[in-house]
Amino acid sequence: MFTKLKQLIHDGEGLTVEFKRCKDELPSSVYETVSSFSNRYGGHILLGVEDDGKVVGVNKKAVAQMKKDFANLLNNPQRFAPTLFISLEEAELGGKTILWCYVPPNSQVVMLGGKIFDRAEDGDMDITRNSEMVSQIHRRKAADYSERKIFPYAKDEDFDFARLLPKVRRLATNRIPDHPWVGMSDEEIIKSAGLYQESRELGSTGYNLAAILLFGKDDVIRSCTANYVTDAICRRDDLDRYDDRLMVSTNLIDAYEQLIDFISKHTLDRFHIINGQSVSVRASIARELVSNILVHRDYTSAYPAKIIIERERITTENWSLPKTPGKIDPDNFAPFPKNPLLANFFINIGRADVLGSGVRNLYKFTKIYSGGEPELSDGDVFKTIVPFKLLDTEMQMSDKVSNKVSNKMSDNNYREKIIAYLSTNGEASAADIASVINRSSKTARRTLSQLEDENIIIPIGANRNRKYKLRD
Repeated sequence: MFTKLKQLIHDGEGLTVEFKRCKDELPSSVYETVSSFSNRYGGHILLGVEDDGKVVGVNKKAVAQMKKDFANLLNNPQRFAPTLFISLEEAELGGKTILWCYVPPNSQVVMLGGKIFDRAEDGDMDITRNSEMVSQIHRRKAADYSERKIFPYAKDEDFDFARLLPKVRRLATNRIPDHPWVGMSDEEIIKSAGLYQESRELGSTGYNLAAILLFGKDDVIRSCTANYVTDAICRRDDLDRYDDRLMVSTNLIDAYEQLIDFISKHTLDRFHIINGQSVSVRASIARELVSNILVHRDYTSAYPAKIIIERERITTENWSLPKTPGKIDPDNFAPFPKNPLLANFFINIGRADVLGSGVRNLYKFTKIYSGGEPELSDGDVFKTIVPFKLLDTEMQMSDKVSNKVSNKMSDNNYREKIIAYLSTNGEASAADIASVINRSSKTARRTLSQLEDENIIIPIGANRNRKYKLRD
């Protein structure tokens, strides 16, 4: 990214690049630029750089507070509608500290304090009172993003809010304890996430496709997206057909967990110490593959998304709307969100990273897992290939796990699932773990006790309120 930042500064400000001179705090104009980039083509914001490209840096002591203020204001529904999840990154250029972020284009018109900003050349314009320019933005976004399609006849009873919203809150707070959703009502979460909206062109109001995909009941999802399915296949022994198969067509929150479990069932785990913590490398790879195939796909296409597990690799495929077709270079690519509302929601619940980070993580963890590199290519079909080069002894062990030839191997499988779940979700109760491994509470407590004895996990709290997390 260092080379990319230097190139951006060299090329200067423009339609998709903005410099801000700020030393100790963020100027209000930063948020206007975030809004205008969201409404136009997206862009990079560099803080600590003057208009002429001179790097002056920011006060290193103020960095933490500036990052916090930026994230808090973008997540404040009183200021941004819909709320955004974008974080500032830190970099060193010429011995000076700068902050930067990439603002992706949004599928909705983003409003800042009730105002609408658009980007023109290298400036931000308040176009709130210009009805023609506002209509142009609405028309452009309606044509580009199918997730914004409104279904005015979808009612509350068509959604599984009662079961899924508490889970969503828990996932969000596991990631960020003081997450803004903690103090919001169910209705406020839905609206702040942009899942209930109004179309000025059609004069209709209601839940959009993103809401239906995230929270809809299965029959409602099928009626709105008849072709939506993710086909997970394990083809390790029977190369002509398959050894195991799972067809997933439920809401994206449950679909994510089912697909993660399928990958865990048919692959071996490897743990690696990162920043002093034991990290499940397989869980990290699976997270990137599954979140990508669920979030960044064209849901209007009849092409089924696929996850194919073979002896030496995992391949994923999904229909795409390519902006820059070809092989993806992690050091030099411009991320473009296919479904910004879905991407933002998955980031909030900790199942995806800020746009662009996922690709870099996939390269990092694949190198650790197999010593190889993934291949990512964008076209009508977005395709990812992750090498899983296992030793013969590991192959035999994997076969035993998937075929469950012994109770001991089944217990190991439970352990892997528990560790993978805790590495992703932070902490969980015994009841949560029983649900994760689909076994009795007695089995869950026994396995948790074993992991605790081995100093892999530690308990938090006591008695009924006790939860568990991975030991640092």
